[in-house]
Amino acid sequence: MIDGLPVIDAVIHAYNMDPANFANRFAAPLCDLVYGSVAATASAGYAPTRAQFCRDWSIEETADQVFLESDTDLAVYHVLPIFSFRDGLCSLDKALEAQRRWPNRIISYCGVDPMMGQAALDELERQCELLKPIGLKLYPNSWVGSDIRGWKMDDPEIAFPLFARAQKLGIKVVAVHKALPLGPVEMEHYKVNDIDRACMTFPDLNFEIVHGGMAFLEETAWQLARFPNVYVNLEITSALAASRPGAFLHAMAALVGPGGDHALDRIVWGTGAMAHHPQPLLEAFSRFAFPNELIERVGLTQITRETRRKILFDNYARMTGLDLHKRLVAIAHDDFAAARKAGRSVAFSTARKIGDARH
Repeated sequence: MIDGLPVIDAVIHAYNMDPANFANRFAAPLCDLVYGSVAATASAGYAPTRAQFCRDWSIEETADQVFLESDTDLAVYHVLPIFSFRDGLCSLDKALEAQRRWPNRIISYCGVDPMMGQAALDELERQCELLKPIGLKLYPNSWVGSDIRGWKMDDPEIAFPLFARAQKLGIKVVAVHKALPLGPVEMEHYKVNDIDRACMTFPDLNFEIVHGGMAFLEETAWQLARFPNVYVNLEITSALAASRPGAFLHAMAALVGPGGDHALDRIVWGTGAMAHHPQPLLEAFSRFAFPNELIERVGLTQITRETRRKILFDNYARMTGLDLHKRLVAIAHDDFAAARKAGRSVAFSTARKIGDARH
């Protein structure tokens, strides 16, 4: 908890960027892009060195960073389908390990590549049987083969059969990476307007825009205002709260402008740990509020303690239907809770000692 408020991080990672995990020529540039963006937006004292970052992170290292080095209580691990890496970058095996070791702390999303057609449907079935995930993670590009291909959320042949199968299997949330293009690819597939028709066609599914606020602010804001089944995940956007507070203020003001209180009910906290260390982001958000002058001029609703609780915890429970309070009770005396009695661990202290942990 931070300032007495419970925290669920809606997306955490355990990347495997070891060169042995590269499946094709697109992997190395993706590593460069992701590491460069993290280094550019990390808070002072919290930027990992390249040697520490670009390797195979264990799920235990990620869990230690999130639950021992930050004030986060619960987290959501996303299985990633980026197949320029042999294991997709964040593997199913790590999700299974997390589920076995910390079933009350870590919630799982499965992940498939829709461009793989029937194989994607079959893999969705397999992962749902193994993980019992609450959500499905998707990327708008496919890195299988010699070219990077894209697809859209409103495609009736590629996307809709996957959404229908996911809903049948009990998936509550479809999370899609948007706004941040992964390398020299077409921006078209990272826009958000293709989500409209998906929301209309599948009103009983919630659609989670990951990296909401980093681009296409006006379009995303109007989706929050128009569709009750659109949610925004602040992964990467949250990093701006600590390193570029003016940019974070701009993003938040834009996101909630059209929808007001209704928009504030559908924004969820996410940091992308272990990519970004979660603690400085949490600390910055705990102090965040709209300037009074902006409220008066634009008509925004102030960010209060109640609002922060919604974004940090309650909205995720609403989006998924999960009983998160039951999980808080279950973790009150687990190993992480016992270790935290001695205080929060120093950043990167539980990660492997590879190179200098900070610069």
